[in-house]
Amino acid sequence: MSSRTVEYIRYTIPADGAEAFVAAYERAAGPLAASPQCVDYELRRCEEEPESFILRITWTSTSDHTETFRASAEFRSFFTEISPYVKHIEEMRHYAPTGVAGQGAAVPTLYAWAGGEKIFERLTDAFYARVVADDLLGGLFKDLPAEHARHVGAWIAEVFGGPKTYSEQLGGHQHMASKHLGKHITEAQRRRWVNLMQDAADEVGLPTDAEFRSAFLAYIEWGTRMAIYYSNDVSDEDCPPVQPMPSWGWGVPGGPYQP
Repeated sequence: MSSRTVEYIRYTIPADGAEAFVAAYERAAGPLAASPQCVDYELRRCEEEPESFILRITWTSTSDHTETFRASAEFRSFFTEISPYVKHIEEMRHYAPTGVAGQGAAVPTLYAWAGGEKIFERLTDAFYARVVADDLLGGLFKDLPAEHARHVGAWIAEVFGGPKTYSEQLGGHQHMASKHLGKHITEAQRRRWVNLMQDAADEVGLPTDAEFRSAFLAYIEWGTRMAIYYSNDVSDEDCPPVQPMPSWGWGVPGGPYQP
């Protein structure tokens, strides 16, 4: 997968040209957004020094920007709009991620919004009470160990921003993925799993606001589709690689999978 890079371009624009500068970037945004190499972009103006502007563009990779994009028709249209302002550039550099990243407390995690640890324990207890008695899923979950529901609750809680109990004490992503090897889960079973989890969410009182439930269901859809993949397309010999735990937020986590 390409390594995304963030380009920062810092401008100093005379006060009498600021309105035209922003208008030029509004026009340039069309071809920029149409570029397959552009992930996202944003132009910001300094509050303390209004003549200072910073353009941030996330590219699929540095080479995708400097080689592919700059050879494209989109770049020619983009550059036509912003070329009068090139002389005002103070900095133009690419920055790679360091791994230091996170969210502040201004936006609560899904875990906190849902109500914390106890709600996820109740959720998985209610879910597995349904599963073991279900005619389609019961066979997959017979003879479950007593701690199974708690472990799954810890997994979902961590995915939604809670304590790192599953990754630090219960084996992390690789352990969870390996539990599905050879199960040969069907699409009908996956859909039943999703429906029963939603029923359990209603029973235990998970928040019903549209934003939370859409994020919750998005993860359940993603997770069950990954379970089908591991149960049918990955063998013991191809044991799932060590990967970080999924981390789910209020929106799409990172766009479509790119091999």
